[in-house]
Amino acid sequence: MIGSDVENWSDPDLADAEDWKDDELEDGEETGQLYEHFRMTVDKGQAPMRVDKYLMDRLNGGVSRNRVQKAADAGFVMANGKPVKSSYKVKPCDIITVMMDRPRYETTIDPEDIPIDVVYEDADLMVINKPAGLVVHPGCGNYTGTLVNAIAWHLRDNPDYDPNDPGVGLVHRIDKDTSGLLVVAKTPDAKTHLSRQFFHKTTQREYNALVWGHVEQNSGTIVGNIGRHPKDRMQMTVYDPDSGIGKSAVTHYTVLERLGYVTLVKCVLETGRTHQIRAHMKSIGHILFNDERYGGNEILKGTPSSTYRQFVQNCFAACPRQALHAKTLGFEHPRTGKQLFFTSELPDDFTLLLERWRNYIGNLQIK
Repeated sequence: MIGSDVENWSDPDLADAEDWKDDELEDGEETGQLYEHFRMTVDKGQAPMRVDKYLMDRLNGGVSRNRVQKAADAGFVMANGKPVKSSYKVKPCDIITVMMDRPRYETTIDPEDIPIDVVYEDADLMVINKPAGLVVHPGCGNYTGTLVNAIAWHLRDNPDYDPNDPGVGLVHRIDKDTSGLLVVAKTPDAKTHLSRQFFHKTTQREYNALVWGHVEQNSGTIVGNIGRHPKDRMQMTVYDPDSGIGKSAVTHYTVLERLGYVTLVKCVLETGRTHQIRAHMKSIGHILFNDERYGGNEILKGTPSSTYRQFVQNCFAACPRQALHAKTLGFEHPRTGKQLFFTSELPDDFTLLLERWRNYIGNLQIK
């Protein structure tokens, strides 16, 4: 029976189904394993009823019908061990379960002494340059050692900052293996004001990405809804804007440098969807370099020679993650109204990767 579980079926549990309004969201590494969060047996006298309404009623208002429907669309609602859509009609003695991609866990943010690069701080907010490899927020398999634990340590002497209060903290997130700038709200008013700017798309965000292939157009705009891949739910994919599937997304890109078999591009986000840049660039045939989840950790362009294969493997080793960096961040200060703009240099692994490609292409041209 559901017991007190109702109050725990909240945003962290349904992060993937709800699709947080983040840049390139990824709450740690996902394993593909599903964990049971709720189980209930339909009464013998139960009349046929849609499973979304059934769950909403049984959860006693603990969750909206829309959220149940999104959970079902994501494959999290099951009847007798098989995923069902929200329109499924429950039958007497059905076993209804809600599965999630993370185990049940009551997340408590404890301060941890983890170094962070704070590029700006005042009484209202902080801007942090996150390194690749650091998970932003506790999630499946990463309940400690995250950026929010580091922020809690940094602000441990601030009596007004409670790291477990959702009214303060991170305003947006980026992937574990994406580096770059993030803004943190230190007060509820700052969180509300900054979140509104992200929602209304008035922030300025630019990413640098190294992608496979020769991007022919000097600039372009990718418009396509972002939603879960129908066969691989660890990936996002792009759907037609008129399909009604996924959430609308717009990415503007500009070529910064062509390096033979790869291209360095600048991406400006008009929206912030899960894996937006990664999915959008793949949709136009340019997967991010060394993006394992989307197949960029294979040699997708180039010659079949053993020398070239070894060179690319060395590049993978130099930058052992997707080549994506959140380079700039601009927004209006929530209290003063002043426009703030921050930029961060490419990290060492990304810089080394570019140097290797420049040298390789330069040597080819000399020959």
